[in-house]
Amino acid sequence: MNATPSFGPATAVGSLPGTDAREAAKTATGSFEDFPFLPELPARGPGADMIGRTAGLLVELYARVEPSGWRLGDRPGRDTRRARSWLGEDLDALEEFTQEYTGPLKVQAVGPWTLAAALELRNGESVLSDPGACRDLAASLAEGLRLHLAEMRRRIPGARLVLQLDEPSLTAVLRGQVKTASGYRTHRAVDRQVVESTLRDVFGVQAGGPVVVHSCAPDVPFALLRRAGAAAVSFDFSLLTERDDDVIGEAVEAGTRLFAGVVPGTDTALSDPAGSVMGVRTLWRRLGLRPGLLAESVTVTPACGLAGASPAYAREALAHCVRAARSLADNPE
Repeated sequence: MNATPSFGPATAVGSLPGTDAREAAKTATGSFEDFPFLPELPARGPGADMIGRTAGLLVELYARVEPSGWRLGDRPGRDTRRARSWLGEDLDALEEFTQEYTGPLKVQAVGPWTLAAALELRNGESVLSDPGACRDLAASLAEGLRLHLAEMRRRIPGARLVLQLDEPSLTAVLRGQVKTASGYRTHRAVDRQVVESTLRDVFGVQAGGPVVVHSCAPDVPFALLRRAGAAAVSFDFSLLTERDDDVIGEAVEAGTRLFAGVVPGTDTALSDPAGSVMGVRTLWRRLGLRPGLLAESVTVTPACGLAGASPAYAREALAHCVRAARSLADNPE
């Protein structure tokens, strides 16, 4: 474990509104001086969305946009080039605003199972339908992430990278709820051990650095993610129920950090910062955990990405996360 903190008290999930890379990098670094992130701007179009962006990272696999979504093909086309070009713009902008930065810095990509559920094979079915294709995709993703992280370390050498893998479809993959191309059937559930070992392999690209898994779907599999090696789990706090108490208590006691999504991701009136984290304090009391552990165990975030928010609300929401985290640290009880 690093002597210096691996995480900051607050950060964002990843996406922001708008199309201006410099403006987004300025917001990401200015809002979170001790835990900035590499923003995603899906409003730019296909290739800037989370699936297209991650498809652009793949090694020896290429994807293009079809009317039904992203489909694997034989060679890199304009969609791949566009995704890589936009990522390059985003990296240039982040590098400009992180000169001399030392501390944790978060970068996001789609995890192997959500990617397998979203990408199509040539026959139009999702990669999820073919176990061999799932293995190839995970290996390609791991190599692409390794190169991406190396590029980020080269550009921002003082940063300690935190890799966030977005897995909103993970619960559906485990439960056999991902629909086939026809929409009439679902793909069979993937064995939990296969899911876990694949995640563990992809997490390994971080070479000792922390991995956080994000899902804003209900019933996040905390225990499975912990066993696979996730150092933190990011989730929509409003979707928790009391039946999640035991797994969350076990996760915290095992040292897993919680990225608690407590600030709404679309425009709304925000409560006071202390009110936003009241549920986190209540959970802590219910679990019988030591209040002093709160600031050590929780990073405050929006509930999900902010791509659907107005630019003004997005900036307000990020500032609100910082104030809410401060409230947790100053008044844990």
